[in-house]
Amino acid sequence: MKKKILQFALIAFVLFAQNNFAQELYMPRNIKKAYAEGTRSKDGKPGVNYWQNHGKYNMEISVDPKTRLVSGTETIIYENNSKDTLKSIAIRFVNNLHKPSSPRGSGVSNDFLSDGLTITSLKIENEVYKEDAKNWGTVESVKLKKPILPHSKTVLNIQWNYPLSKESGREGQIDETTFFVAYSYPRVSVYDDYNGWDKLPHTDRQEFYNDFNDYVFSVKAPKNYVVYATGDLLNPDEVLQPEFAARLKKSYTTDEILHIANEQEMKDGVVTKQYDWNVWKFEAKNISDVCFGLSDHYLWDASSVVVDKKTNRRASVQAAYDVKGLDFVNSVKNNQYALDWFSNNWPGVPYPFSKMTAFQGFADMEYPMMCNDSEMGDAVFAQLVQDHEVAHTYFPFYMGINETRYAFMDEGWATTFEYLIAIAERGKESADKFYKDFRVSHYIYDRSSEQDQPIITMSTQVSGAGYGNNSYGKASLSYLALKDMLGDDLFKKALHAYMDTWNGKHPIPWDYFNSFNATTGKNLNWFFNNWFFTNNYLDIAVKGISADKKIITVENIGGFAIPFDVIITYADKSKVTLHQTPAIWEKNQKTAKIVLKSTKKIDQIQLDGGIFMDATPENNVLNVK
Repeated sequence: MKKKILQFALIAFVLFAQNNFAQELYMPRNIKKAYAEGTRSKDGKPGVNYWQNHGKYNMEISVDPKTRLVSGTETIIYENNSKDTLKSIAIRFVNNLHKPSSPRGSGVSNDFLSDGLTITSLKIENEVYKEDAKNWGTVESVKLKKPILPHSKTVLNIQWNYPLSKESGREGQIDETTFFVAYSYPRVSVYDDYNGWDKLPHTDRQEFYNDFNDYVFSVKAPKNYVVYATGDLLNPDEVLQPEFAARLKKSYTTDEILHIANEQEMKDGVVTKQYDWNVWKFEAKNISDVCFGLSDHYLWDASSVVVDKKTNRRASVQAAYDVKGLDFVNSVKNNQYALDWFSNNWPGVPYPFSKMTAFQGFADMEYPMMCNDSEMGDAVFAQLVQDHEVAHTYFPFYMGINETRYAFMDEGWATTFEYLIAIAERGKESADKFYKDFRVSHYIYDRSSEQDQPIITMSTQVSGAGYGNNSYGKASLSYLALKDMLGDDLFKKALHAYMDTWNGKHPIPWDYFNSFNATTGKNLNWFFNNWFFTNNYLDIAVKGISADKKIITVENIGGFAIPFDVIITYADKSKVTLHQTPAIWEKNQKTAKIVLKSTKKIDQIQLDGGIFMDATPENNVLNVK
């Protein structure tokens, strides 16, 4: 009897071990160390020893449209909340990307190139540093004369200038008198618990990783230039003529779309105060970056929308665009809808900021409280692009994602929300078609090896379409597959727990995995391993049907745990669709058995993955004899 009990106990232990230990996810050594030191926790929450550093930025910036020079004076109070003594400090200036010596992922024209940052004065704790920024890249370490002790603060004073590039990308000159000014100030790079100083150089492909800081800043611009920026405008009465200040203030409390300044009013020079220079003052707290745009002829529309129905909190919705920018005529209306929809549907978290401004430029790029989008010449596509950029509010701005290393943690979610809002805007058929055409087809039909690199691959290590597909389409498909498997209610519960826990902090992929495991009460590591740590792709096939026509066998050639429909056509021409969630692959990720209940004679079996497009659709149909 004892022998049998021991045998049963051994079997139980093996089954337990298979379910709990065999599904451990790969984790790099530095990430393991963070968990071991308690800055991260296996329950998906920040660990008991979690910390992150913080800065208070006070900046005075000026833009000279004649010289295209941006210059500034800033004071940074930098708080070291770590247990480490910092003997150096990493300063990042993204726009040194324009220097000829900077690494880039693609060729650029001479109009893109510039001399980059010039530092005219640098003081740290009142010590003068003679740093020659002419030799700097996009991030540089400065050896400190006085180390920054744990749980202490230091003060940096920097005076600087740099030229706006003639060729605009994510920032630069839009036209002769319109400029989008982003990443425009030297900042302290991130010092975190799993990598220390973030010293990865910026390229034109990867995006950004910033601390959550507090900003008070001003932008000095000539009269007749309107400045649009991240944050709240603190002094509308000092920079706008009374009528226009009144229009702007009214827009904060109404659903009505107001034309704050039209083409003729901008031409007539009656919008701003007529001092030679106006100083526009802004403030934004607990945010990862600030930017601004300015123009002397852009049209200016504004309104607002309730984003939190419990408190009736409103967010300002604004648009700045050229008279020829036809895509932007409906920007305010479209973004009112987007902010409302995102707040109440997916992700279903109230828009966290006070403003969203669409600025006509060239980048199709997101920034905190702003997007810099190009004229598409296609109203439907233009709305989709702005939906995508606005969706980035949550990832990476509400959640402090390290986009440089893990782009799928924000681009994948923005692509998912872009798809879900498109269903609401234009119907599922249209949304599916666009998603397949724009997000999946170029990936699944390109069979080069780069396409099938694991999603977890660091974003700096994947190039070309491989980077784009890992970050956008494949990552989005993983989130949508998980949504299908968990169901909307449990998926949203887990998503909200993850977002609530890591809002204003720096989650990494393992925090996402652990958070969803903890909230759902399920061990989803088999799913995460399948989607993020393998070279899988999308390809299933009908392998056959049993002799008694009761069991259909489906082979997972590509390997991804995807949902799919089994469409059965009977001899009487009637049809039935049997939906299979990704859970069907949990026990066996290569082969699935589908048991049929009907005894009707079958003519045909067809597999349809929908947006999970199949690499070889020709083997998705079986004619039954």
